[in-house]
Amino acid sequence: MQDSDIKDYLPLVRKPSRYIGGEVNSIKKDLSRVRLAFGLGFPDAYEVGMSHLGLQILYQILNAREDIACERVFAPWEDMEGLLRSKGMRLSTLESGVALSGLDVMGFSLQYELSYTNVINMLDLGGIPIYSRDRGEKDPFVIGGGPVAFNAEPVADFFDAFLLGDGEDAVLEISDCIIEGRQRGEDRKAILKRLAGVRGVYVPSFFDVAYNDDGTVKEIIPLVDGYERVAKRTVLDINKVPLPSRPIVPFMETIHDRVSVEIARGCTRGCRFCQAGSIYRPVRERSPENIIKIISEALRNTGYEEVSLLSLSTGDYTFIEDLLTGLMSGFERDRVAVSLPSLRVGTLSARVANEIRKVRKTGFTLAPEAGSERLRRLINKGIKEEDLHETARDVFSLGWSSMKLYFMIGLPTETGDDIAEIARLASCVRGIGRKASGGRAPQVNVSASCFIPKPCTPFQWEPQISLEECAAKQADLKKRLAALGLGFKWHDPRMSVLEGVFSRGDRRLSSVLVNAFRKGCRFDGWSERFRYDFWEEAFEEAGLGMDFYTVRRRPFDEVFPWDHLNPGVTKEFLWREHKNSLELAGTPDCKTDRCSKCGVCDFKTIRNVVADDAGPIEGLGAGPRRPEAANPLPCRLRLKFSKTGDLRFLSHLELINAIVRGIRRAGLPLRYSQGFHPLPKVSFSAPLPVGLESLEEYMDMELDRSGARVEPAEALKRLNAAMPKGISFLECGVIPLKLRIPSAMMTEYMIPLMNGPAGLNIEPEKIEGFVRDCLAKDSIVIRIEKDGMVKEVDIRPRIAELSLVGDATLRMALRNSPGANARPHDVLSALLGLPRAISPLIPVLKTKTVH
Repeated sequence: MQDSDIKDYLPLVRKPSRYIGGEVNSIKKDLSRVRLAFGLGFPDAYEVGMSHLGLQILYQILNAREDIACERVFAPWEDMEGLLRSKGMRLSTLESGVALSGLDVMGFSLQYELSYTNVINMLDLGGIPIYSRDRGEKDPFVIGGGPVAFNAEPVADFFDAFLLGDGEDAVLEISDCIIEGRQRGEDRKAILKRLAGVRGVYVPSFFDVAYNDDGTVKEIIPLVDGYERVAKRTVLDINKVPLPSRPIVPFMETIHDRVSVEIARGCTRGCRFCQAGSIYRPVRERSPENIIKIISEALRNTGYEEVSLLSLSTGDYTFIEDLLTGLMSGFERDRVAVSLPSLRVGTLSARVANEIRKVRKTGFTLAPEAGSERLRRLINKGIKEEDLHETARDVFSLGWSSMKLYFMIGLPTETGDDIAEIARLASCVRGIGRKASGGRAPQVNVSASCFIPKPCTPFQWEPQISLEECAAKQADLKKRLAALGLGFKWHDPRMSVLEGVFSRGDRRLSSVLVNAFRKGCRFDGWSERFRYDFWEEAFEEAGLGMDFYTVRRRPFDEVFPWDHLNPGVTKEFLWREHKNSLELAGTPDCKTDRCSKCGVCDFKTIRNVVADDAGPIEGLGAGPRRPEAANPLPCRLRLKFSKTGDLRFLSHLELINAIVRGIRRAGLPLRYSQGFHPLPKVSFSAPLPVGLESLEEYMDMELDRSGARVEPAEALKRLNAAMPKGISFLECGVIPLKLRIPSAMMTEYMIPLMNGPAGLNIEPEKIEGFVRDCLAKDSIVIRIEKDGMVKEVDIRPRIAELSLVGDATLRMALRNSPGANARPHDVLSALLGLPRAISPLIPVLKTKTVH
């Protein structure tokens, strides 16, 4: 048996492609040749973390330095955690497989309070002491960043430092501090003092906290002279910040499976519930030319078919209409869709919607936030009901058949009438859609979550409604919407309570987090993993109550746990906005109106940056337009390819996506179907079971011959240059358009029995006897599960050949027949007497298909 590696056990976990790495555009360096190994961690599942643009940006910036290696790590799902713990293995990075304890820096992106137990679990699995006070000179520096870092106090005991604000410049300064400090032989505290000198870096061990008898914060005590308050870091011009033009392309489907481009950072609309609107000020827009350039390069380097234009309010981008028109003029023919995930009601014009619909109607979510005009004035939303009517009319008139409306429940001063207004408004939108669609009623879904007062917002003094009140209001709204025939989705109010606790929590909560972690709390933001009962026990054991942090109204002069962390906006401005909200007084958008005196801008270096008028933006896209033929004739190619190495863990759908994106990267003119969601014209041979390697797979694809003809040899060359390691195209030929891939009559395999991980206990000297006994039987009945049903299948007639090659390699040939076919591991399980759950650990290579 070979030495065991965690990848040897991937057949035992769900979604093994989470853990294989090797994606297109990922970077693996020789760690012995760099001065700093920087782990970039996201405390959630791979498919969530790889959807986050910030992670991709920092990954590119860090790896652009020759002396720094940046490698990724994500929270392992429960099955993988169980494997790591049972095998005594440590959580490791995707690129080099180095344990987290072997890194110099372990950085975490902190986007959500309910990921805190995942942070603790990742540290523990990676061999890093959970508490910063327990770390020695050789342990990594654990650093956090992201929006929740503006009140990092509940996790302050676990981190050596945090970065407040923008990270693009600061992450390199942090890296240099650690490189230089360690080269000079400085101890951990001295290096932390270096880090404290970087603008935006907060070192929690350099502050102490005193509490009043009632549990509120009495005083935040600086322990280092000259380091009393930490100001956030601000990138002044995002045009000078590189966006990943070669973003990593995951094999598995991620939450946001597309090219994402930040077109603006910050928002000055002044919604009083919105933390991001406070901490990311001022507004900084990227130039249209820069956006087009980044998108064009990213599409060529990824093969994606969709682009997402990101900002806190994409519709507020100064040249959004011209930008979309310019993009679609080049992307329409290449079947590239454009999505705007954060559209504000009133910013979606008919022209914008018409541009989006040219390729693919990607769906619309609009956020009125509150049902009544009174509450929208209270939160300074700045939209009227007529604005929503107009937007809905435009969307439905252009062919969309569904819309999602997002609201919050529990806003300050909310009454039952405000809840009723949500139902009325949703019904009104559906009526507008029916009229705009010629009598066909559209699907209108309402989504509502409990309002959570956040730090650094005007509502940070406000109480959060109780668990019982939130559940009652959700039930009331659900009843009203059901009576109207409208769909309703809601957020678990227990999760909202827990998020509210940690949003405005203090350092005492670290004991609660450790208690919950030890009880098994993980992925608390996932409903199927959330255990509120464990959390209740964890709070009780720590002697703390949730209500203290949620339902309590704070007086103006209360010292907040985050008062020593400066988001730029002043506490006086936030209090003034709090009073304005109760008076229903509006505050204008300082990007287009007068300054609101929030305290962020110094009007010298820090100020709103609006994109300059660059003139017409036309004809820009992914590449030059191909000349059109009058009646272009398609060409159908058949290709033989192999699937080996770590890519054996791709599912059939993941394999198809990887190849289709490779085809697009190769610049081959792939044909698409017509209709609402155009699909590439490709077809594949029967799916290969996950975990099997193959030397003979087949696929067909249709190419558009409206441009220059692509010969099979050229197609083969371009495909192999564009494919990830593990997919190799071996043969290519032109076939008739209507010729389909024939079904396999028999499949041949080679199986090196001793190449599996240790612990299978296969005795080589007994293999020959097992083969002989198997072939001597007339019937071998096994139970096969397919489509949720269990069937008994006699696999003996399906075994065409079973022989021993050398000492411990099997040659196997299996016949294919209607019904449930036997897979190689079914035969191995019966042959060797192994449990069916364990037999997939034996490596299997498909060598030949007989048609």
